[in-house]
Amino acid sequence: MTLRSLLSPLVLAVAACGASGSGTAQPSAQNAGTTEGARPFTTAEVASFDDPWAISFIPGSGVPLTNQALVTEKGGKLWLVDVATGKRQEVGGVPAVHVAGQGGLGDVVVHPDHAGNHRVYLSFVERGADGTSGAAIGYGTLVFAGPAVPSGPVAAQLTDFKVIWRQDPKVDGNGHFSHRIAFAPDGTMFISSGDRQKMQPAQDRNVDLGKIIHLTAEGERIDGRWYSMGHRNVLGLAFDAQGRLWNSEMGPKGGDEINLIAKGKNYGWPLASYGSHYDGADIPDDHKGRGYEEPKVWWTPSISPAGLMIYKGTKFAGWTGDALVPALSGHALIRVDLDGDTARKGDQWEMGSRIRAVSEGPEGSVYLLEDGNPGRLLRLEPAG
Repeated sequence: MTLRSLLSPLVLAVAACGASGSGTAQPSAQNAGTTEGARPFTTAEVASFDDPWAISFIPGSGVPLTNQALVTEKGGKLWLVDVATGKRQEVGGVPAVHVAGQGGLGDVVVHPDHAGNHRVYLSFVERGADGTSGAAIGYGTLVFAGPAVPSGPVAAQLTDFKVIWRQDPKVDGNGHFSHRIAFAPDGTMFISSGDRQKMQPAQDRNVDLGKIIHLTAEGERIDGRWYSMGHRNVLGLAFDAQGRLWNSEMGPKGGDEINLIAKGKNYGWPLASYGSHYDGADIPDDHKGRGYEEPKVWWTPSISPAGLMIYKGTKFAGWTGDALVPALSGHALIRVDLDGDTARKGDQWEMGSRIRAVSEGPEGSVYLLEDGNPGRLLRLEPAG
């Protein structure tokens, strides 16, 4: 089968991600149990940004960096933010990005040994030939112009930026780049590579599209071309305390998912889903019977999961070890109970806006990024 035939659409043109789905699915334990109630937290605005996409905290390394975080804006800017004061400073040395549709500057993750190597990893979209584009991932060294001080961030620069992975192939269109990054406990990294709204390539073993990929910190592939396949648009990747990899994944019209990711497994897209195509065409929801992995949790209608964080702190009673999911069309923060290799829906708290990202900050505080322009950075603290 040729790549041209793989890229031909299964159905009519797909609408942009983030719209709420209205499809229905058969009742299931994985699709039950969500509660909506009073928030067990208060919120405080820290700063605001233009179309923010991701946030990563910088661990302390002999200087008072405890309150410093890096925030990306889709338009191509990287900010160093002091979350205690709200002061921010633009970071130089960011690679040129192609901004169109869902594409632009994406994830930001500090290396687990940041104290030793000062590496910061970025994902972004770059142009290709003949109107194509694709995701890329690279890293640079974060250098400060002077010592970091508690009163606010100082001038910072990414130096010697090196691209270590490029999505293959580059294709036309401006959606489903995914390009999330998560470091494993052993220091290797996992990245998500979306189906680019082409669908069929998610089942093609010879391309990156619709895959989760395992790399060394220098970008060398581990476990062959891909780690898992059959993915649509994975916008959340996170490891739990036992080293299990979880994802959050946008479905089509309904069928948003939380998956436990295992090496060599096929998660079914576009041949199995609890959602339906945007033109109303049905998608079989029989995963296991057709040789695909079942999602651990799914939502229909859509909530549009934009990220995933597994809470390790203790400040919020009852959250430790659970997953927190920011929802775009759902306008919510969602907690998913994780228990070993099982999961079920917990709480869903209305936030009044599209939530793009969630991150754990100093001393177990939780931070949210709103989607949009402006999009606020919010700090959550336990109520009462």
